[in-house]
Amino acid sequence: MSIHSDWITKDFGAFKLRYKPYTLEMRYVFTVASFSRTTTPVVLTQLEYDGIIGYGEASMPPYLGESQESVINFLNKIDLSGFNSPFQTEELLAYVDQISAKNTAAKASVDIALHDLIGKILGQPFYKIWGLNPALIPATSYTIGIDTEEVIRKKVMEADQFKILKVKLGLETDKMIIDTIRQCTDRPLCADVNQGWKTKEQALEMSHWLAERGVVFLEQPMPKEQIDDNAWLTAHSPIPTIADEACQRLIDVPALQGVYSGINIKLMKCTGMREAKRMAELAQSLKMKVMIGCMTETSCAISAAAQLAPLVDWADLDGALLIGNDIYDGMKVIDGQCILPDRPGIGILAE
Repeated sequence: MSIHSDWITKDFGAFKLRYKPYTLEMRYVFTVASFSRTTTPVVLTQLEYDGIIGYGEASMPPYLGESQESVINFLNKIDLSGFNSPFQTEELLAYVDQISAKNTAAKASVDIALHDLIGKILGQPFYKIWGLNPALIPATSYTIGIDTEEVIRKKVMEADQFKILKVKLGLETDKMIIDTIRQCTDRPLCADVNQGWKTKEQALEMSHWLAERGVVFLEQPMPKEQIDDNAWLTAHSPIPTIADEACQRLIDVPALQGVYSGINIKLMKCTGMREAKRMAELAQSLKMKVMIGCMTETSCAISAAAQLAPLVDWADLDGALLIGNDIYDGMKVIDGQCILPDRPGIGILAE
């Protein structure tokens, strides 16, 4: 192992794996029902094979329980000397997954870099390799965090290109936030409660109140442990419910049928692109809605998630727009639409 210009480099013969910590700086203080923050720690990765480099990323919002230190400790354990081709994808990613039980963001950073590498070797964007049509990507929402009336108005005005807004709720200010937004715009809204409501009665009352104000779905309205309450709400709510904190990986999906109307898939929760696509297809086979979401991320992880966005009902891929120090050029949002670059792999360039 060697350290070169702050990248940690591991040479396995056929493969080289590099990684380094990086800190994302938020444009605004980011507040949800359970915390506020101004930065997000990430670890950037590179996977090199035959002189071609694939890019990846692990993003660690505090609630996931990962840190730059834990990701680097995980990546330090990886030994790819037993692999001689990136097209051993299933075996390679299964090997990475079994190193530890959790560390899903760390695993995603390898998965994303591997998919980017494979796409570059094949000379095709990954959405084409998957046979997907980028014209089918739904308009992405833009997130309005919990804030004061004045700042919420400013955020809504700045988000004028977006056709749907995602609103963070879950505190006593919920109705003020929605009323403030409705004074500024009549665009559709989706509400992300981040487990902030505690009773099914409160959740049902709010679901009717929000439906009357143009909210199209509720994301994780109550704590994920309240399975019966969430199922009851889904049966009675006038708008769909989406599992977020309750939905981490592929194995979670079958038990969510009937508890929620759909699922929110995030690469950092599910170990990356390979499992995310399987989750989307499984949920659809169970007649559940699918949303592709994100953490606060650079255009690397956002562009990776966007490769499978043609499969989904809703997209929330604004993570790179919430930061001021993105270092990649990738997916663009133009008039609220996700525009994928016609470049191989996940389509990013390092700036």
